[in-house]
Amino acid sequence: MLRMNSHSLGITQGSLILFSDYQDGGVMWTGEGPRELRKIVEFEEPFKLPPVVQVSLSMWDIDQKHNGRMDISADMITEEGFVIVFRTWGDTRVARVRADWLAIGALAHEDDWEIV
Repeated sequence: MLRMNSHSLGITQGSLILFSDYQDGGVMWTGEGPRELRKIVEFEEPFKLPPVVQVSLSMWDIDQKHNGRMDISADMITEEGFVIVFRTWGDTRVARVRADWLAIGALAHEDDWEIV
């Protein structure tokens, strides 16, 4: 459990198209085996500490003739942002994907100070 000793809590969210590989014959649509895509997300305002980040698939378009194997996660989470990681494998053909994300964490406040 993450405990935040802060009286300023920040919540930010976003949505972005990760790829549309069916349009240009990209690897998620035409490839086979393990495939991975990473997309950097930068927060508009930094958090005081790395926040909790949740990522989800909000739209996916896949080929009906193959199994839909997909994994999405957040990686490299810092106060300034994180990386969305999308993976697929086998013969799965993914035409396009949109990801939604939510970050919750402590914000710096003018009353925050340290005695040295």
